[in-house]
Amino acid sequence: MKAADIRIKTLDELKDQLIDLKKEALNLRFQKASGQLEATARVRDVRRDIARVLSVLSEKRQTANQG
Repeated sequence: MKAADIRIKTLDELKDQLIDLKKEALNLRFQKASGQLEATARVRDVRRDIARVLSVLSEKRQTANQG
């Protein structure tokens, strides 16, 4: 997921996406603990996507407060 794709979403969409990503991260952690995780790179991708969404949410909140 690219940051440009994230920036065009609304705050509500970003919050929903953040919830979904956190659920996916939790499921991936369970899979890893039980030895069923096959796509190990997906863990890193989800973590980075969460960070991107949080960054864009922060930017949008700052611009809303300033303007």
